[in-house]
Amino acid sequence: METSKRDTEDNQSSSTNSDSSGTNNEISNHSRKLQCTIQFSYGVGHVLNDLTASMWFSYLLVFLHQVNNFNNMLAGNLMLIGQVSDALFTPFIGFESDRTSGFWKLGRRKSWHLLGTICVMASFPFLFSECITCSHAPNIAQFVYYAPFVVIFQFGWAATQISHLSFSSDITPCAHERVSLQSIRNVFTILANLSIYGIFLLLFYLEGGHGVNDDLSQQDAPKFQHLSLISIGIGVITNIIFHLGTKEKVTNLENQTNSNPNESSIEKSAVIHSKMNWKDWLKQKQFYQIALLYMATRLYINVSQVYFPMYVTEPLQLTKSSIALLPLVSYVSSFVMSMVSPYLNRYLGRKPSFVLAAVIGLGSCTWMYFIEKKSDQVYAAACLLGLAGSLLLITSLSMTSDLIANNTESGAFVFGAMSFTDKLANGVAVLLIQYFHPCEGCCPACEPYYRNVQVFVPGGALVIALIALGSLIPQTIGLRGHTVVQVMESPVGTHEEAGFEQCSCGQFYLPPNSCSACGFMPGYNTQDLARTVDDSDDDYYAQERKPLLTRANINTPTRDLKVL
Repeated sequence: METSKRDTEDNQSSSTNSDSSGTNNEISNHSRKLQCTIQFSYGVGHVLNDLTASMWFSYLLVFLHQVNNFNNMLAGNLMLIGQVSDALFTPFIGFESDRTSGFWKLGRRKSWHLLGTICVMASFPFLFSECITCSHAPNIAQFVYYAPFVVIFQFGWAATQISHLSFSSDITPCAHERVSLQSIRNVFTILANLSIYGIFLLLFYLEGGHGVNDDLSQQDAPKFQHLSLISIGIGVITNIIFHLGTKEKVTNLENQTNSNPNESSIEKSAVIHSKMNWKDWLKQKQFYQIALLYMATRLYINVSQVYFPMYVTEPLQLTKSSIALLPLVSYVSSFVMSMVSPYLNRYLGRKPSFVLAAVIGLGSCTWMYFIEKKSDQVYAAACLLGLAGSLLLITSLSMTSDLIANNTESGAFVFGAMSFTDKLANGVAVLLIQYFHPCEGCCPACEPYYRNVQVFVPGGALVIALIALGSLIPQTIGLRGHTVVQVMESPVGTHEEAGFEQCSCGQFYLPPNSCSACGFMPGYNTQDLARTVDDSDDDYYAQERKPLLTRANINTPTRDLKVL
């Protein structure tokens, strides 16, 4: 009898492994079936955000300082309002995006994407236009005028960003496919930035300079307004392509669980992953490690982008057209790196790729510290800046997708939380930089100040990112630090309707017949639901770390335990 039971258990184990292998094959097949048109449509879905973000980070402070004549603190506070608003909106949008089902027959991700698009369209052009009826009013009055538009814009931007990022995890379960999607997304991000700088450079040549020198002035305001309107026009077209070219698949796990009454709970568990909500994520150590790494990455990219025009015009004393030309050079190199980064991530791995990007970024910061006035070396340093930023961003986003793994039901919350740290850190950094500015306008002390800002703040962010990466080296990203047990609806109810009962071994039988697996007739209730928490064997799994256990299903006489 014992030999028979062992044979039965071996057969069940073999069946489970076969199902798991079949699941992996399905994932692989799914990734191969992801069409190029879908990848292209997904890639252009963030172009509106990329265009507006490029203007926001590259030209907002320049516009407020040199066109609207805002002082340092007012300009910094206006950007802080935007960054803090974005930081507060992102986790809320992520949480709501996970729990809502969408509207207008759209999926949950595309619904929030559409709402964000509308908000960005309605608010962004006002940010780079002179105050309507109050262009000659005091700066504080103009500050009050711009602030509501900043909040609306940041809400829309956050809604579009979080929904688009989380959609990449929903559209494919394959890790390599997700990296490819992030690379395609980053390619269009770079193209959007190149478009901004190229169009701005073209506007300078077409509209000409109205001032007596190469300094920006209030007479250059129409250039900023025209650039913002062109950005909105291009972005709306690409977002329409995104909505028409992609379909959001809604998966009902409950229906999947009860779809086949002949499957055992072990077979069902091979294709169903443990659900995680926002509370579960807050218990994961890797959640905070990836958040720190992502925050530092974004801090490096955004601060470099915000103060690069200041670095070009103040310490290097280049012409005003260079604030469009040099970022253009930087993003050309970013475009090249976006083509290479998927291969680096595949053959080197996430962590070595990130280290390589950080080394390039630190080299760029060091070089910028020694560049003299009107030196052409800045073009080479700008290239390194673009290479590092592109690889850092793609790799950190891919790490976030690895962290989410199959838990796409709460993926928007994860991306929202990552963005929360990013926006808050950037807002505080800009405010502090503006607060410690040596003067109200421009003075000789501005030159070394902007040089130090462009070098030490991004460089310090990279050091923080490397520390966060160092804490992840002994870990496998996506392997949970706690045993998470899914509450699964027992399939007993479905079988009972057909007259079946469940044996202690997990098999179903039709009375008065005995169990076909073990021949034993159980005498206890089997309708209990799964336990929600089980930590009795955490130490064992932490030591063993067997891959098969990450999707195992433990059958007890009365419960199904799903271990993640």
